[in-house]
Amino acid sequence: MYGSLSTQLSAELAAPRPEVLVFDSPQSGQVSSAGRTLLNFSSNNYLGLADDPRVVDAARCALIERGFGLASVRFISGTQDLHLDLEALVSQHLGTAETVLFPSCFDANCGLFEALLGVDDVVISDELNHASIIDGIRLCKARRLRYRNGRLDDLEDQLRVAAGARRVLIATDGVFSMDGSLAPLPGICDLADRYGALVMVDDSHGVGVVGGSGRGTPVHFGVADRIDILTGTFGKALGGASGGYVSTHREIAQVLRRRARPYVFSNSLPPTVVAGNFRALELAAAAHSERAQLAANTRLFRELMSGFDVLPGEHPIVPVLVDDPSRVAERMRSEGVHVVPITFPVVPHGTDRIRVQLSAAHTEHDVHAAAAAFRHAADSSQQG
Repeated sequence: MYGSLSTQLSAELAAPRPEVLVFDSPQSGQVSSAGRTLLNFSSNNYLGLADDPRVVDAARCALIERGFGLASVRFISGTQDLHLDLEALVSQHLGTAETVLFPSCFDANCGLFEALLGVDDVVISDELNHASIIDGIRLCKARRLRYRNGRLDDLEDQLRVAAGARRVLIATDGVFSMDGSLAPLPGICDLADRYGALVMVDDSHGVGVVGGSGRGTPVHFGVADRIDILTGTFGKALGGASGGYVSTHREIAQVLRRRARPYVFSNSLPPTVVAGNFRALELAAAAHSERAQLAANTRLFRELMSGFDVLPGEHPIVPVLVDDPSRVAERMRSEGVHVVPITFPVVPHGTDRIRVQLSAAHTEHDVHAAAAAFRHAADSSQQG
């Protein structure tokens, strides 16, 4: 049997895929691969906290004092005071009633919808939502509707279709990770109020980056008190390790602790990660100069990329549309700049790109070097 399967899989694997670059250094604005230093413009390490000594020290102390792992799920013997402290800090930072930790934001999104929605309910999802939201919705028994990215008129049409459902939940990313665009949260909240719907936002690329004190897209748009459910990750701006959360109303949180399968059946986050996440969130909340540097780097890069097909926006995700992203990325790597080609099916046909991600760890010189490498790569492609 495997012989036949092997042939089928080999055919599926015949399509080229980007080379996976192996690092032998910490994650930062510069990384080392096989002893070679590269400027890193393909990381979610927006605030430069991934290798911050203060975060590393917090994790090291927890390793010594609390052990390597807990060998249990949360409700059996896998809850330490560290978990409760981190949940409380997230709630305080986001202004919510209660937070539930998960092994990742993927797990948080996969546990949310099934626990909360049933056959009498409707979930309405933006078409460009992250894969974890899509997969989480697939796991629940609610009726599934979809609206065009950021289109409030289409969302309202779907809300009309959902009329009569027991519960209606609108699900959106706060920042769409391939475009760097922000969801129109004020308009979404207005429609939710009009039609009696709940609003869920995955703010994985927003928290730490936008909004006062890095509190995310709801604060950025002034609608924090109108969002019912926030999900997010510690794996990006908040230290870049692992762990996710749902931060929400108390009753919803309690339902998740009882019914969300990734919470009930997955091992607890290890003490090292929890302690590191706690310190990273503390630092992110106070990282005003780092966010200013991040914004300045983003503006500078966009200015330097005049003449390229760059999607508009203000987030440090800056997508540069190119015809042959693999060739561009290869040429840029030869000049010491690490970027990754993004192609179908990750993005729609005809929108191949290099997704550049700026960081507070980048210097002005780094940003100039990245833009120069783009121009050299483009000139090389035209000559080729």
